Amino acid sequence: METVVVTGAGTGIGRATALAFAGLGAANVIITGRRKERLEEVAALHPAIVPVAADVTTAAGADAVAEAVRGQVDVLVHNAGIFRFTPLAALDLATARDVLETNVLGPVLLTSRLLPQLRSPGGAIVLVSSRGGHNPGPSSSLYSASKAAVHSFTRSWAAELAPLGIRVNAVAPGFVRTEAYAANGLSPEQVEGLFAGVAHKIPLGRVAEPEDITPWITQLAASPLVTGQVVTVDGGLDIGGES
Repeated sequence: METVVVTGAGTGIGRATALAFAGLGAANVIITGRRKERLEEVAALHPAIVPVAADVTTAAGADAVAEAVRGQVDVLVHNAGIFRFTPLAALDLATARDVLETNVLGPVLLTSRLLPQLRSPGGAIVLVSSRGGHNPGPSSSLYSASKAAVHSFTRSWAAELAPLGIRVNAVAPGFVRTEAYAANGLSPEQVEGLFAGVAHKIPLGRVAEPEDITPWITQLAASPLVTGQVVTVDGGLDIGGES
């Protein structure tokens, strides 16, 4: 494995994923995101990690990532994504556009831009989705719809790119301890209260850490006969009888 690209890698699952691939011996791990300082913090942790501050929902951002690649891309991980509450009674158009552009347009644009550079055969795309993509909840319809789109990309692109020898899979986490909740305006106390409230609904008894998700991302990137799959990693919440 030579080159891995990870979007949204300044924090959370993206950060853990970049470090995991670097630890597995990837020669170049190109990480992207909108916050340069957070990317540089991650890059300081391993010499193989190269930060590229870019907004991959734009053509200029996708081009910047493509230009940072030396040769071929072995693995492309679409982790960049945002969650925002979007109740219909208080719908904000700017927020709606931000969710859809980040979670839907970004992966489409960057995949299209990097496709000529993806190793063929042998390349892999892994998308980070959400349990919400197949089990939506109230006040999050746009987020859930965006992740349902990611599930659709996974199966559609897997069929489209199979003749090129490029595999496409996704991981759909449940609750994960990341900064996403603070980004929605929750205080640390509110976040802990939320996690405590949902933990008893999860059959395995706890919310996930980013490091619980990354082994599935690296394994799907390495599994030569797995494509078109969405793997749910939620502690059994889907089978727990409560949403």
